[in-house]
Amino acid sequence: MVKQKTIPELEAEKAENERKITQLQHKKQQLENRITYYEKGDRRKRAHHLITRGAAIESVAPLTKVFSETEFYAFAEKVFSLPEIKGLLMQAINEHNIAEQKER
Repeated sequence: MVKQKTIPELEAEKAENERKITQLQHKKQQLENRITYYEKGDRRKRAHHLITRGAAIESVAPLTKVFSETEFYAFAEKVFSLPEIKGLLMQAINEHNIAEQKER
């Protein structure tokens, strides 16, 4: 036969369960915060990457600073569609891949 618990025992059990719930809620919040932190980190890395690339273009070709965003994109499309540029880009990518394979 199962022994019935007294009211103080039930209240103690309830308090313990509420404490466990609170701990689990804190643990869940910590994990959600960690996810947010890593997602923000990825966005920050991407933003930094884009900013440094844009700065590099402006330092190599300072006249591009006068372009609006639309004008700059149109200019970049024209430049990167030139056969000579496509060839140089592919050559640079191949050299990068070869160097990367040597490092491994």
